[in-house]
Amino acid sequence: LTEAMTRYIESAESESSLNFLGRMAVKNMLVNALGSHFAVEDWCESRQEVQQEVIERPWVVVGLPRTGTSILSILMGLDPFNRHLMQWEAQNPIPPSSLASVNEDPRVAACTERIGQLNKMNPTLASMHPFGSKLAEECTAVFLYAMRTIGMETIAYTPSYGQWLDNADMAPAYAIHKRLLQALQHAQPSGSWILKSPNHLWCLPELLRAYPDARVIWTHRDPAKLVPSLASLNSAMQIQLTRDFDPGRVGEYWASKVDTAVASAAAFDDSAGDDWCCHVQYQDLIARPEATLEKIYEHFGETVNPVHRRRMASWLNQRPQHSEGIHSYQPGDFGWTSEQLQQRYRQYRDRYKVPTED
Repeated sequence: LTEAMTRYIESAESESSLNFLGRMAVKNMLVNALGSHFAVEDWCESRQEVQQEVIERPWVVVGLPRTGTSILSILMGLDPFNRHLMQWEAQNPIPPSSLASVNEDPRVAACTERIGQLNKMNPTLASMHPFGSKLAEECTAVFLYAMRTIGMETIAYTPSYGQWLDNADMAPAYAIHKRLLQALQHAQPSGSWILKSPNHLWCLPELLRAYPDARVIWTHRDPAKLVPSLASLNSAMQIQLTRDFDPGRVGEYWASKVDTAVASAAAFDDSAGDDWCCHVQYQDLIARPEATLEKIYEHFGETVNPVHRRRMASWLNQRPQHSEGIHSYQPGDFGWTSEQLQQRYRQYRDRYKVPTED
């Protein structure tokens, strides 16, 4: 924990040109993460029964950012037998809310208020990523407790920290992650967890050591759309926090992160069995979400129950795509052409049969 935090602080201080708002954002992020880390450790350490909780056969969505991982995890969470980590739980996890108190937990309203303030400060974010206190949260929010996550790179330009993270031991991140799930599950007994984060692609061996029976889903999308979308999201996160904003630098930083993730995951894929994960194409997920869920469940020997099917149809009708606005971006915003990106990621596209996206 100390090494990770030190490396990040040194990188942010020397490389990110943070303005006053940026320094406050980084400070608050680190302070809150430390508080959550020690709260989870103390809570579980003093309760032997919590440590006996078994996290059995979690669903884990591991696709790159901007590949539909959020909508997929939300739809999977509509299964009454599944449960996702909610955004408010990741922000303020301890003490875990019980079944008797969860509907009146004041932390839900506090999280909703913080999201509202974020949307006022940066209204474009709502069109890029789903925010909501009870919506699914990424595992990156919990890896933050261990100071080992790409999430820390989203608000500041920290290349030396990023290089360290690419080769860092992720066992501490998965250890605190599992402890949090045990605490939440003990307070509210539930079925299978739905976990999701692009962060897992960088460290698939560690993921499967922590959760050896995980049901892994890897989402794929045309890199000519994925990479500019990712660069646009991180630009929106950083532009207000630095004195030296350069969209081309942000774009290349995250394109390089994608390079590393794809190479690492493909190397693991070469050594793993044929059925270690279920591959899902973004275009299929967006065009035929319910059929895609059926395919995923079938891959793992499961069937979508009728209540889940009805809940998906209802949710999709009530919250259609782009209901929060359209996320607009172009490769040229970051100094690329679509052809350059297609060529850069041709091997990935060919290997996983990723269709070109108009």
